[in-house]
Amino acid sequence: MEDRREATARLFDLVRESDGDDRARHEDEIIRLNMVVARDCARRYRGRGVADDDLEQVAYLGLVKAVRGFDPDRGFDFLSFAVPTVRGELRRHFRDLGWALRPPRSIQELQTRMLAAEGDLAQQLGRSPRPSDFARHLDVDLEHVLDALGASGCFAPASLDVPTGEDDSVLADRLGGLDPAFDSAEARVTLAAVMRGLTPRERRILELRFFGGHTQAEIGADIGVTQMQVSRLLNRILARMRDKMLADTASSGPRCLTACRRTTTSLTG
Repeated sequence: MEDRREATARLFDLVRESDGDDRARHEDEIIRLNMVVARDCARRYRGRGVADDDLEQVAYLGLVKAVRGFDPDRGFDFLSFAVPTVRGELRRHFRDLGWALRPPRSIQELQTRMLAAEGDLAQQLGRSPRPSDFARHLDVDLEHVLDALGASGCFAPASLDVPTGEDDSVLADRLGGLDPAFDSAEARVTLAAVMRGLTPRERRILELRFFGGHTQAEIGADIGVTQMQVSRLLNRILARMRDKMLADTASSGPRCLTACRRTTTSLTG
């Protein structure tokens, strides 16, 4: 009996040799044959605040895109292209729904570029792309790719009215109160990303001043400049960091913006 991979390859041969209604019919057969693959991908994203039926519909859309975009002449198996394409469509759906914890804009932009490149990379490589593959393809640091992948779980939360068991309790009943420390958590995430954008010399100045407790004169002796130059450097570095943090968090809501302002004020105060 012909298995799914063989049947899919045979149908793609027919797609290549046909056009019009015949081509569309063969593509529809490929889609029906591989719907189980889309459902398997959708199952991996359950429990993130989106109904199972909606997840499957998004996965099916990704499957359709994979069928239309696959090039069998490259010599790779269809699934090596379809699975990353379907997963990319699911992640794009979550991204479009909105973020519960919004990473810096630079990370969001990198995630968009990675989603756009994932399908082509999978077909070129014949497998799901690794972080290092994304870094080379997009000409970005591997650390930034890992940051973008690490932030991919920050999706819209489930409703607080979702039942949690056989009794009448809902999710909201099991949540604790607000912890003031959480208000500044996103500000710290943003600060870490901004710090990575500094030069080694700028990071050294900040480390000596705020973590080592050194005076400006001591910092000047360490890096070979005067105390007055250190003062100017610090002011310039902190002003740039403050502007970057506030710009990256302006769209994340008033509480995060307030936390960022508090964080940057503590640095410059």
